Amino acid sequence: MILNRNTVFLAEQDLLTPPVRAALAALARDRDKVFAKTEAPGAPVRLAADPACRAEAYTLAAGGGALILTAGDDLGFVYGLYEISRRFFGVQPFWFWLDQAFAPRAAAAVAEDFSFASAPFKVRWRGWFLNDETLLMGWQLDRRPEGPWEMAFEALLRLGGNLVIPGTDADARRYRDTAARMGLAITHHHAEPLGAEMFARAYPDLDPLFDAHPDAFRALWRQAIEEQRGLRVVWNLGFRGQGDRPFWEEDPQYNTPEKRGALISALIREQYDLVRAADPGAPCCTNLYGETMELWRQGLLALPGDVIKIWADNGYGKMVSRRQGNHDPRLPALPEPGQPGPHGLYYHVSFYDLQAASHLTPLANSAEFVAQELTAALKAGVRDYWVINASNVKPHTRFLDLIARIWRDGQADAAAATQGYAADYYGPAAAPAVAACLEGYAKAAVAYAPHEDARAGDQFYHHVPRMLIHAFMTDRAAPAEGLRWLCDLPSLGDQVAWCAVRYAEAADNYAACERQCQAAEAALTGAPAVLFADSVGLNAALCANWAEGALSVCCALAAGLEGRWADAFYAAGRAKRAYAASVEALFAREHGKWVGFYENECQTDLRQTVRFCAALMAFLRMQGDGPHETDWMRQYGDSAADRRVMLLLNTRPHPDDDALWRLMEQQRGDTGMDG
Repeated sequence: MILNRNTVFLAEQDLLTPPVRAALAALARDRDKVFAKTEAPGAPVRLAADPACRAEAYTLAAGGGALILTAGDDLGFVYGLYEISRRFFGVQPFWFWLDQAFAPRAAAAVAEDFSFASAPFKVRWRGWFLNDETLLMGWQLDRRPEGPWEMAFEALLRLGGNLVIPGTDADARRYRDTAARMGLAITHHHAEPLGAEMFARAYPDLDPLFDAHPDAFRALWRQAIEEQRGLRVVWNLGFRGQGDRPFWEEDPQYNTPEKRGALISALIREQYDLVRAADPGAPCCTNLYGETMELWRQGLLALPGDVIKIWADNGYGKMVSRRQGNHDPRLPALPEPGQPGPHGLYYHVSFYDLQAASHLTPLANSAEFVAQELTAALKAGVRDYWVINASNVKPHTRFLDLIARIWRDGQADAAAATQGYAADYYGPAAAPAVAACLEGYAKAAVAYAPHEDARAGDQFYHHVPRMLIHAFMTDRAAPAEGLRWLCDLPSLGDQVAWCAVRYAEAADNYAACERQCQAAEAALTGAPAVLFADSVGLNAALCANWAEGALSVCCALAAGLEGRWADAFYAAGRAKRAYAASVEALFAREHGKWVGFYENECQTDLRQTVRFCAALMAFLRMQGDGPHETDWMRQYGDSAADRRVMLLLNTRPHPDDDALWRLMEQQRGDTGMDG
């Protein structure tokens, strides 16, 4: 039998719950996108209920001239419908995010003896945290702000997810009903226990101190529980300060680990009892993250026995405790052998830390590394709850695809997964070259510390240079205090020199990576070529420009520290040019539905780095060219004869910094030296 444009979907009315309706609407959309109009009849898809099916399970079978989907619950039907879309229609999970192209075809054949039964997932609760979601905030689809979020939730469901933190702060409450309507359970950010509104937002005139305002905190918790009544929720318990930090930073009376652990333990128990009273039997969890990991390792946290303990990576994919500022204890973040469960995991493929993490670009590590860490977590018994920080989805699809393979199968061959991902979205013919470029991109990342996870992401090329520039312009006599985590050295010059070595290595690595990607792209045509330019090629071009820009910043600061102001100014201009080129490259990839996607890029903030370089140029010019700004103008803009005549101080308006830099470039070129 065949499925085609005339295939209809049949179900008893009582099966048409909101999640099933949403998946059926997506399947109908896929059908109309994939198949050409025809007069030929198409076999129907029939939904049949079987209460004996295990939760989330389904079967597909040909029978009676129909494709029969049998399941026992909403998610079983949802997963089955999306499997039909993938298996027979050819629609991949990230079809929207990776612009999968469809050439309408006549039909899809289904063997008369076809049958398929889904296998159990290796992880109970599986989902994403749409965190630091700044690219999703202002971008819309068909003038609908919820459109991008629906596409994110759909992709998660297609990958077998069943759980989501639907954004940060206000976004989490704004989109949780949409996520629930599509079939996802709701859980919460570790900084927002129970999904409650942040105290400082609800009570802006009060200090966020529990002992001073216990009833106000409790009111927010009760309100959050009431707002989520009727939803499937995995309740996140805990107590942190405002703005995702330790609560004692605002409440200094809690000045010992013992006091801190006692309060957090008491409040977790109180929240647990509130949940049990309102939602008996609902699962609860708590994050052992940052400061709470240290308290747990010290034996200072007491948790109810059935609360899922969520172990977290450090933001760089390694299952050790997070670095906070200059403090990096790297405590193991997996349960010890025999430690009673249940256990969960919070893992980052995107992270924002104002240090060296990846947010705009993919995790700066290999697929092998990620697969190793996550299979080790499964072996350690961490299989009750996985939430992956997916950020804005689009830059991180490769690792999200890999992780979904692991939560489905319990393992993944990283190389095979990369090849499969490349084949699914770029086509089988292009897959080897695309996979090689993905691997080359991971290998290009530079190490900034001896740990295997200490691989520099996009923030290393922006936040670090901005901090160096700030230190240079405010106090050149002292090292940049905020970079002690990276290079705790006695002078700013030492820090600049240390960073320059890493940036020079990165510049070489990413230049080679960009050449590799350019060669691969040249061999592609059509939609795969566009997709490659939008993704792998874009990442290589961005990193190549950033590394060049960061190295030029270091050259500028080194020259400035020696009083070579013209050399410093010229190097700063080269940095600005490189960073500005990365902004141009980024926005060049906005087309079609992606117009406006990068407009709110404000975390790594490429444009801020350009402004810092511009400010540095202005500062250096003031230092070296004096209050009248005539010397450099005459040196680089006048002929040799004119430079000797001083009857008129000025014969034309002073050039701005960019115009002056272009005059310098005509003499200096790429050498940076006086011509």
